[in-house]
Amino acid sequence: MAGVATSGRQRSKIAPYLMVLPALVYLGIFFVVPFFTLAKTSLSTSGGSVYLPTLTFAWDFANYAEAFSEYREQIIRSFTYSLAATVLCVLLAFPLAYVIAFKAGRFKNLILGLVILPFFVTFLIRTIAWKTILADEGWLVGALGSIGLLPDEGRLLSTSWAVIGGLTYNWIIFMILPLYVSLEKIDPRLIEASKDLYSSNTRSFTKVILPLSMPGVLAGSMLVFIPAVGDFINADYLGSTQTTMIGNVIQKQFLVVKDYPAAAALSLVLMVIILVGVLLYTRALGTEDLV
Repeated sequence: MAGVATSGRQRSKIAPYLMVLPALVYLGIFFVVPFFTLAKTSLSTSGGSVYLPTLTFAWDFANYAEAFSEYREQIIRSFTYSLAATVLCVLLAFPLAYVIAFKAGRFKNLILGLVILPFFVTFLIRTIAWKTILADEGWLVGALGSIGLLPDEGRLLSTSWAVIGGLTYNWIIFMILPLYVSLEKIDPRLIEASKDLYSSNTRSFTKVILPLSMPGVLAGSMLVFIPAVGDFINADYLGSTQTTMIGNVIQKQFLVVKDYPAAAALSLVLMVIILVGVLLYTRALGTEDLV
């Protein structure tokens, strides 16, 4: 009996490791190996031709220096656009998530379905649709011009605001859902208690609702900001040569120029900057309630 009990305890100790083993193998194959391959490529020198490039590992850190010196403007622009889109997503998604969580009643599932429905259409099609809407000959430009909100020669397409608007629209769903989940978990009796203590609506929001919804704000901000920084579709279709983001540069270096070391170095630089920014952001807001 003692032997059976001992073997049972051993199996119970091994079981958790066996359960996470598939995930670890998956991460090892599809994340760790590509990451080290990318790092090795970033320290290589390229040769050959555009049609048949060759790579030689040479600890070439000059690729990183060139990434900062030549594409600093695109890096800054990418983070600026993404930050603006994230802020807009918070401002637009919070009221909607609040209404769904507290005011929708039996229509809650219907409204959630309507929110999610447009995102069943592929990312590219939605972006091209916005290109049509914002076109110079489109109805939106004509309508804004007729009421004096846009100059005669003014345009919406190929501007910074078009790119930021595209980023906001395409990623806002990743802000709405975490905010809704966070708000839906708030006990309405806490809000009622604040009103019983003669708190105004504004004070109830700032002292009760907003602090309790911060896990959703934090999660939504990261889910929007991180993919938006590396996005190149919106800048490609809604922007111009003056609104190029770092994702466009990386895509061109990989697929057109075939300068793989430069593209890999840019990718790693972007990854490190995002990682540092996320760590600082989560440290500032806290992550205890995310689990």
